[in-house]
Amino acid sequence: MKLEKDVLIVGSGVAGLYCALNLNPELNVTVISKSTMDNNNTYLAQGGISTALNEEDIKPFVEDTMKAGRYENREEAVQVLAEESIENISQIVEEYGMPLDMENGKIDYTREGAHRVNRIVHCKDNTGEIVFKTLYKSALTRKNIEMIEDATLLDIITEDGKCIGARVFKDGEEDHIFAKDVVLACGGIGGLFKNSTNQRHLTGDGIAIALKNGVEVENLNYIQIHPTAFYEENSNGRRMLISESLRGEGALLKNKDGERFVEELLPRDVVSHAIFEQMKKDGTDYVYLDARHLGEEYLKNRFTFIYNGCLERGTNIGTDLIKVSPAQHYFMGGIHVDLNSKTTMDHLYAVGEVSCTGVHGANRLASNSLLEGLVFSKRAANDINSHIKDTELVTKEIPNLEVSVDELMKENKKKVIDEIVRIREDFDYELFDCR
Repeated sequence: MKLEKDVLIVGSGVAGLYCALNLNPELNVTVISKSTMDNNNTYLAQGGISTALNEEDIKPFVEDTMKAGRYENREEAVQVLAEESIENISQIVEEYGMPLDMENGKIDYTREGAHRVNRIVHCKDNTGEIVFKTLYKSALTRKNIEMIEDATLLDIITEDGKCIGARVFKDGEEDHIFAKDVVLACGGIGGLFKNSTNQRHLTGDGIAIALKNGVEVENLNYIQIHPTAFYEENSNGRRMLISESLRGEGALLKNKDGERFVEELLPRDVVSHAIFEQMKKDGTDYVYLDARHLGEEYLKNRFTFIYNGCLERGTNIGTDLIKVSPAQHYFMGGIHVDLNSKTTMDHLYAVGEVSCTGVHGANRLASNSLLEGLVFSKRAANDINSHIKDTELVTKEIPNLEVSVDELMKENKKKVIDEIVRIREDFDYELFDCR
């Protein structure tokens, strides 16, 4: 099937949907998802969305982000993130109706690791789910936005070095969708790892396609390990994240003897390293997170998702210690983009975790992921809006791919894994799920 669109967006998380909502409503926009629309990492995000509190907090917010990223961030991108944070939070609240937790009529800001102040807005401990539902509900009201589930991106289509569309597999057939602009919002690489908090189907498809088509990628070695994922024996599925916000509210990390061994709100890479070292010292596969002193009723109301998720796994966080260990969580590298989310290929954009804006440097500051998805997907939409009327839609006849979809997906996974192992000496193939 040959389809013609103004804009094709690949991915249904915060970056993909927010980009679609900020595009000119006169444009014909299609959003595709590899799985169901809600099966994305945005939906899993617990802690919240970081934001500058006011104009005076922009500089400290930039400094905290730079420090967490080991000063390997692109400072101009971090400046944009901080300066445009307030307006984007306002937009999702005032225009789309995003509910935030309030206290005494004011926003209830919380704090997470490496933030010097409380500057994170949240909806209990399932902020990502609420963000997704808010944006998805708004997208459903837009007649110009079509959303297609269970559609796998196979490759982009190019002509004279420009992106003119994409090959998509849907209902057993290959479709060719031609578009004036294509936006990759297809997530990270967590599904490549045996041990990850990410959705299993997010296997770096966008990175593989970029590598294959000569689109510049950047910092593929910058992979964040989250300190606290719920420990389960003999589990090959997605690890349940125990949000950093629980430590932000006072939960403590303890060794097998019940002793604290690290400052809980240091940057994630530092805390993860400390946990690995403590596990080695104790001869265990986990350490303990202790939230009991916060009180069961408080935990049940403030951290409903975590409370219920742990209870389903046999742990009452109000009365029991929580077994935790580090797991792959986030990808700071990705497809190189400029401040408007443009890749090095004309008419191809990348937003969200598949992109590398340079905001995160070598280590992402807590709760900056959803914010990055908002800020830079809106910038992509604004850039597209500025030129798309003068852009010609190009189509051409192309044969279907000769390899099967399963073979292609395996090739793509191998391509990304090989590149990561080549660059990052402390990673080997044993860490990856190559099924």
